[in-house]
Amino acid sequence: MTTRSCSLSLSFSPNWRFSNNRTKFDRNLIHKSNPPVFRPLYPNSDKSLTVRTPRNLMSLTAASMFPANPVLNDYCVAGLAGSVALSLLLFWGEIAKRGVFDQKMIRKFVHISIGLVFMLFWPLFSYRHEAAYLAALIPGVNIIRMLLLGMGIWKDEATVKSMSRFGDYRELLKGPLYYATTITLASAIYWRTSPIAIASICNLCAGDGMADILGRRFGSEKLPYNRNKSYVGSIAMATFGFIASVGYMHYFSLSGLVEESWGLVLRFLVVSLSSAVVESLPISAELDDNLTVPLTALLVGTLLF
Repeated sequence: MTTRSCSLSLSFSPNWRFSNNRTKFDRNLIHKSNPPVFRPLYPNSDKSLTVRTPRNLMSLTAASMFPANPVLNDYCVAGLAGSVALSLLLFWGEIAKRGVFDQKMIRKFVHISIGLVFMLFWPLFSYRHEAAYLAALIPGVNIIRMLLLGMGIWKDEATVKSMSRFGDYRELLKGPLYYATTITLASAIYWRTSPIAIASICNLCAGDGMADILGRRFGSEKLPYNRNKSYVGSIAMATFGFIASVGYMHYFSLSGLVEESWGLVLRFLVVSLSSAVVESLPISAELDDNLTVPLTALLVGTLLF
């Protein structure tokens, strides 16, 4: 009589922090769940995945406003994050109306600040799966807002000035709409434990935003294959996208959401360089950077992370 041995596989919520104790398991039998789940696993599989055992979970609840009541906590954090985002939009809109800065500069200030400030609130949400969708409602509401403004149904001169290049409300149906959609999907699908979400938003906000600002100011030396882009702009794109990605990796690690490693830093660098290369291509004249940059970060990040 032959006997077949089996072992047990563990799967943990992606919101748990992990240690360096590693065991190999079959990748096809690992599923996400809130509590640890035990499933039989036969050892002679040709596919394996490194899984880490959970570390202290106290840091996850320490960041919450109301750790004893996660539902109340999530609604309060969502309200706070939405209020701050709206206040930022109103602030930049008022600055644009007063003509304090050039309209294109205001647009980039909005571009850089909104997404990055919104991400600061992610660790405050609870471990519940519903928290990701609740957070995604904040930029999701802005999608509806961009549609209403871009179609001329709703009039808001200050917002149009702060988000468009030439003051045309129809511009909001392109770049600003893509921007809000990217942040919404990053929140709802990938969320705060995914390096892909970090890379997509950071390269879109910090990378693309600083590329335009520094490129216009110091970008006299143009790229040979695209006279609309400069060396300074492309270098700024890769540099600031990378710095922001590493910064948020560290920030999320403080709450136990992401584990810092040099390997992760290197992957962020590859994603930022790839995004900068795509942003510099002539296709940017046809396709908006707010679409090509996050798509590049998503595709490259999927291969690397």
